[in-house]
Amino acid sequence: MSTSKRILVTGGAGFLGSHLCDRLVGQGHDVICVDNFFTSQKVNIAHLLSKPNFEFIRHDVTHPLWLEVDEIYNAACPAAPGHYQYNPIKTMKTSVLGAINMLGMAKRCRAKILQFSTSEVYGDPTEHPQKETYRGNVNPIGPRACYDEGKRAAETLFFDYHRSNKVNIRVVRIFNTYGPRMHPYDGRVVSNFIRQALRGEDITIYGDGSQSRSFCFVSDLIEVINRMMNGPDDFVGPVNIGNPTEFTMLELAQQVIELSGSRSRIVHKPLPADDPLQRQPDISLARKHLGWEPTVPLREGLKKTIDWFKSIDLSQYRAPTPNY
Repeated sequence: MSTSKRILVTGGAGFLGSHLCDRLVGQGHDVICVDNFFTSQKVNIAHLLSKPNFEFIRHDVTHPLWLEVDEIYNAACPAAPGHYQYNPIKTMKTSVLGAINMLGMAKRCRAKILQFSTSEVYGDPTEHPQKETYRGNVNPIGPRACYDEGKRAAETLFFDYHRSNKVNIRVVRIFNTYGPRMHPYDGRVVSNFIRQALRGEDITIYGDGSQSRSFCFVSDLIEVINRMMNGPDDFVGPVNIGNPTEFTMLELAQQVIELSGSRSRIVHKPLPADDPLQRQPDISLARKHLGWEPTVPLREGLKKTIDWFKSIDLSQYRAPTPNY
């Protein structure tokens, strides 16, 4: 009996989505990748287009889509601050209408569906590290609210469809992730630092550099997402996934300079509004229910990411928005 499934990945040409497509295609599933290429790149999936068990549909998830599938990974949404703040109404629509459209498909097809949620649901946390029971400290009218509140609303929809319509859901809250295929102009701290270091430009740190983040390498993240989708039906989440090892922005910048062999200097600029000072996951639930914890240390992951940045032609990448 075949174990091959028909799987839809929305946002499948993005950083995380393309790595997930790689994993699922490699496992022998029939994969349908849906993306509108707002912040993603066609090059991320070019190597998959010739595969017989992969197909691509250019589509915006804010509009209905009718497909017959067994599983849905809902990853579609701009995730970098510069991108999601560029068109905040569109960002909110992508989170909310995208969730409604995909949940409707899951209900109709009796498909299992996994939501890519985010650590941003915790806002600027007063609890450290953050557990899934923490309800967050979010400014609902701030510049980041379109993403924070959009993802919170999407989680609400997932659990309401689960309770009201028995839809088989999964919800993962993704913390900072990095690795090959990050968009060079996504405005995220890892890609910013590497791009600046390789060009010999000043490395920009906002604030004094003491704010911290936890960085998870992409292969570790795809592994736990795959485990979550295939895990027991009585564990639907939400579950934190990320690396609990914390680094300051200053430590990250220093490692990037060292590993890239750059002569860049570090310069400081004012901290943006509502930028969290700390972000670190408590991954106790992932350890308990999924038997998972990250295995790739920051230095090893940064070296692989820097090597990838060195291998690409930056002129072939367009900045999706002026905000990078």
